[in-house]
Amino acid sequence: MGKLKPAFVKPYGTVTAANSSFLTDGASAMLIMSEEKALAMGYKPKAYLRDFVYVSQDPKDQLLLGPTYATPKVLEKAGLTMADIDVFEFHEAFAGQILANLKAMDSDWFAQNYMGRKSKVGAPPLEKFNTWGGSLSLGHPFGATGCRLAITAAHRLKKEGGQYGLIAACAAGGQGHAMLVELYPQ
Repeated sequence: MGKLKPAFVKPYGTVTAANSSFLTDGASAMLIMSEEKALAMGYKPKAYLRDFVYVSQDPKDQLLLGPTYATPKVLEKAGLTMADIDVFEFHEAFAGQILANLKAMDSDWFAQNYMGRKSKVGAPPLEKFNTWGGSLSLGHPFGATGCRLAITAAHRLKKEGGQYGLIAACAAGGQGHAMLVELYPQ
């Protein structure tokens, strides 16, 4: 693996084919509707979409940090904390991107100097983070990754007996989003 060439900043870059999510074929479909409509049509919901936010930051030095910026905003919007979350599903564009987000989320300095916050939100506990695999191990089907993250969070909540899941992803050009899902009562 050490002989692989960098994908971006040549010859000194660290992102290679070995630590990047691979693009895969994929398709997805989700029915998103109110609980009342789903029940009236005879469907049993898997989860509620409780809240979501979209963020943008400077792509020059904050590219791919969307989860760091979006996570505290969606938690505050929903009145929750990191301790309330049972399942974390983050899109993994690159191994370094995930490590950068975890470090930034756990840094008071980053929160104060880049995000204008008093303190860090904290990194997700690794025992709750992408435990069924993420984009690095499963692949990144463009156009289907968001659905994969949401359905994986819902299935994990059901299997693991949790209530809330937090989904986050970075996107091109310094964009990002986070959303909260809540398991539908069984």
